[in-house]
Amino acid sequence: MDIQFQSPVFAEKSALFTKGLLYDAYRYLGAHPLDAEKSQWQFVVWAPHAQKAAVVGEFNVWDYEANPMQPIGEGLFAAVIDHLAPGECYKYAFLTPEGKWIYKADPYGQAAQLRPATASCLADTSDYAWGDADYLVAHAGQHQRSTPMSIYEVHLSSWRQHEDGSLLTYREIAAQLVDYVREMGFTHVEFLPVMEYPLDDSWGYQVTGFFSVNSRYGQPEDFKYLVDQLHQAGIGVILDWVPAHFCKDDPGLRRFDGTPIYEHPNPLRGEHPEWGTCIFDYGRPQVRSFLISNAVYWMNEFHIDGLRVDAVSSMLYLDYAREAGQWLPNQYGGRENIEAIAFLRQLNDTVHAQKPSAIMIAEEATAWAMVTKPPYIGGLGFDYKWNMGWMNDTLNFMSMDSVYRKYHHDKLTFSLMYAFSENFILPLDHDEVVHGKKSLLGKMPGDYWQQFASLRLLLGYTFTHPGKKLLFMGTELAPFIEWRFYEGLEWHLLQYEMHRHMQGYVAALNHFYVEHAALWEEDFSWEGFKWLGANDSMHSIISFLRKGKDEQLAVICNFTPVAWEDYRINLPQPGTVEEIFSSDQPGWGGSGVTNTGLLHTQEVLWNDSPYSLQLRVPPLGVSILRYTPDPEPKPKRAPARKNSGAGKKAAKKNVVPAKDTPKAKKGAIASKTKPAANTGKRSAAKDKKRAVSSQKKEDKTGIKANPS
Repeated sequence: MDIQFQSPVFAEKSALFTKGLLYDAYRYLGAHPLDAEKSQWQFVVWAPHAQKAAVVGEFNVWDYEANPMQPIGEGLFAAVIDHLAPGECYKYAFLTPEGKWIYKADPYGQAAQLRPATASCLADTSDYAWGDADYLVAHAGQHQRSTPMSIYEVHLSSWRQHEDGSLLTYREIAAQLVDYVREMGFTHVEFLPVMEYPLDDSWGYQVTGFFSVNSRYGQPEDFKYLVDQLHQAGIGVILDWVPAHFCKDDPGLRRFDGTPIYEHPNPLRGEHPEWGTCIFDYGRPQVRSFLISNAVYWMNEFHIDGLRVDAVSSMLYLDYAREAGQWLPNQYGGRENIEAIAFLRQLNDTVHAQKPSAIMIAEEATAWAMVTKPPYIGGLGFDYKWNMGWMNDTLNFMSMDSVYRKYHHDKLTFSLMYAFSENFILPLDHDEVVHGKKSLLGKMPGDYWQQFASLRLLLGYTFTHPGKKLLFMGTELAPFIEWRFYEGLEWHLLQYEMHRHMQGYVAALNHFYVEHAALWEEDFSWEGFKWLGANDSMHSIISFLRKGKDEQLAVICNFTPVAWEDYRINLPQPGTVEEIFSSDQPGWGGSGVTNTGLLHTQEVLWNDSPYSLQLRVPPLGVSILRYTPDPEPKPKRAPARKNSGAGKKAAKKNVVPAKDTPKAKKGAIASKTKPAANTGKRSAAKDKKRAVSSQKKEDKTGIKANPS
């Protein structure tokens, strides 16, 4: 039972709400049962400019005179109504300053009618019996970044559908998704928005009910069941969350009491010109209480592990997607949205204080500094940021014919110029396989075999590059066509061998990633990464070490369809390597160019290192080798000095010269050849030229149609 609005405690909460400091506003505003039988309900709404307010619904034939609300201060109205039951629909009716009655859904409503209906529904799921206690205990405390994170991004409507095209329910999704994600080796799922939204085409990014679980798939307790089952399987749950803007539809937040109270009153700051949505007024305290309470709500009430905050770039800049003269500068004459910046810092501080294990992720596509640094030193306070620069450079590079890649080698190496400036997630997300961009497989050049090999290469490179990982659903099926949000994934592709191989490869890659700490233990510092060969642009090959506390892995990525029999790489110390993963395994559709047994370093100078070795490098492939340096020799006791004459001169060691010009035919193994040593000049010069920004520049001419 909730606190009645007449109580002193409620008055204290109202004062905090007005100051922007009420972080569980959903407990006091909205509709809540006052008795154990859930028949008496209290309604509280913020409508500071309404002349009158009422609760209307099926129970009073939508008559605004039947159940009037009384003003209780701070712009709040309240009412108590008897003889109601969970599931009944309602709205608020307001008499606007212009003398017109309007009808609005409850901003704090916890359930909603199925589209196209727009009313809120009475809901109370406080008696749901959770079964994820062990998971919560295991993940209590501050989130540890030195853990594996491989995220499976899911759009609930189109992951799977019934044969007739109807949508699965939350419980039906749980019955299939949980085991699938676990078998595929992902550590987390990230759901595209599950809040209520009217337009299917928006994928959930134009929200009307921020506290309402999407009614397309069931009721709030059904979504709790889905999260519960994922947690019991050891899988974390992240939600896409959209505090950047909201839907303009009349039943929603726009001009809620007849005036703009949730959006900024000036259209130059309150409306998004390309998305056709309203922008929150982050300077208004009650709006901050609303949004921060919403973030806390999903974590407290639904046990969500984290939020990926959508379209952060649009929040940070007042001129985002606006031409000159179409935006208002801040009080200092700049384009930074000072109120939004303060809101994001308050949001992250509050969420981490309320739930230390919370994972806060920013989708931010500009060079804004310190996104993942704490607010007390000037950062925004996020745990992670999507690495949009890496994603754009990598996909651009992979879409080129391999003949031309040597001229754009810097697109591979530039990401390490800024890889440790933020805590990055590497996203191969939904936005990259829609709106004419082609599927990931469709982006790959070459023939049928080369396209699949290139996709395996892309994924292998992604999972060995510093940063956490995110794959959009269906990547593992290797579809040729783009994602279509209105129909299920192309599961029928698994009847074809190469597509089955790809699914098996992604599962193996995920499990390999989780099992090898060198790939995630030191993701955000140079302690976990060392270039071996960064500049072999002539052969489009890169090699590097990934380092953990107890393990080192050597990674070689070949971005051409030419295989090498005796490719030489340098290593920092004498030792051995053993291949433990290759994307070119025949079981995954590869050509079988692999390395067997232990390979020992030679005292051959290569890339300024006195130690190197030769190995086979597959075409369009990734090879991962366990590197074990030899133990440091124990210092020997110096022999006693003798006076019997001078010793012999040390014998001069022979250095095996490298061959200068490798010869290889496309598609065949180059026999007994050694590419020239890397000079490190060409690509380093390109990187310096590009270092004016550590991320892709803000794209004002190509803003995505559906912000996500």
